[in-house]
Amino acid sequence: MQVILECTEQKESGVPGISRYITTKNKKNTPERLEMRKYNPYLHKVTLHREIK
Repeated sequence: MQVILECTEQKESGVPGISRYITTKNKKNTPERLEMRKYNPYLHKVTLHREIK
């Protein structure tokens, strides 16, 4: 199943733009929301990205 990961720090900082990544996961192995540290090109650093619906 494909899921979208969105940056959590960028929403709080108020910087324009949205950093999103698309990845896949197996719902049987990981039923909770996925969290990964990915590069945010707007903030120029690695930040926490969480799965959105």
